[in-house]
Amino acid sequence: MIKDQQGLPHGLNRYKGNLHSHTTNSDGRLAPAAAVADYRAHGYQFLCLTEHDLFTDLSGEFDGEDFVILPGIEASAYLYDDKNHRARLRCHHLCGILGTDEMIAAAPERFAHMERLEPLEHFGTWDGRAVAQQVVDELAARGCAVAYNHPIWSRVEPEDVLGLTGIWGIEVFNYDTVNEGGDGADTVYWDLMLRRGARVGAVAADDNHHTTDFDDAFGGWVVVCAPELTRNAIVRALLDGAYYASSGPEIRGFGIEGGVAWVECGPCERITKVAGGPIGGNRTVIAPEGELLTHAEFPLRGDETYVRFECADAAGKTAWTNALR
Repeated sequence: MIKDQQGLPHGLNRYKGNLHSHTTNSDGRLAPAAAVADYRAHGYQFLCLTEHDLFTDLSGEFDGEDFVILPGIEASAYLYDDKNHRARLRCHHLCGILGTDEMIAAAPERFAHMERLEPLEHFGTWDGRAVAQQVVDELAARGCAVAYNHPIWSRVEPEDVLGLTGIWGIEVFNYDTVNEGGDGADTVYWDLMLRRGARVGAVAADDNHHTTDFDDAFGGWVVVCAPELTRNAIVRALLDGAYYASSGPEIRGFGIEGGVAWVECGPCERITKVAGGPIGGNRTVIAPEGELLTHAEFPLRGDETYVRFECADAAGKTAWTNALR
């Protein structure tokens, strides 16, 4: 039986942020100042600028009492059909977020502002997991916390990501690719990792470029529980799993008490308990017609290896808790 525990710490501040974002420093439409102003105007307290293959640290320019920048990069590796680069068959995109103070102090080398990290290129075939691990290890050696981005959009196979070490999160919702082509929302890769014992959190993010072709901003975010609004506190909370991911609903709390898994949320149409272990461990509660749910409880069978929750509102927007073990 999974022990009694709370999924979100009590008594801490909650901060909303986007962990995957692009500006004119790579392929975004808005300059960094305009992008920051837009997110602040929409009620965000932190933003990670993850330019393609380019590390930026604009914290000195934009940090304040009510908003912080997380320095970062989106690093890449590509599998092409041949050396003429006619088609990208698969890719790895991973966000490196400048880590905690301890991680930075222990790093053999740090990125400099505006330092480029050249993408890895392979042709015809590759050992996908080994290539991804190479990128993870490079980012970690520079003092970064690493998350894996949009696996479905990237066309990777499960064996390309299962068994990765050194990542703290994987995107289950990428707003840009959801609206670009319908391949940005998926929890299968995450659950496969969790079933194998990995302690990996869920990430919902925009991957915004502020394109004019479709909406790609303010649709996916994380809410972090932290004692203060600083890079160190935010990243530590992410690494500890003290947050939830959402495309709409609020998660107010969740946990396990006396063999019962429970969750409290904003008004939702359905709440699902997702469980590792034998077949049949998942359960969904659906609100009666004309009503909405803000609380659900699920007695545990005792054979669950982990439990997490998904809360979906009447518009189909979802919030994801991290897994309890």
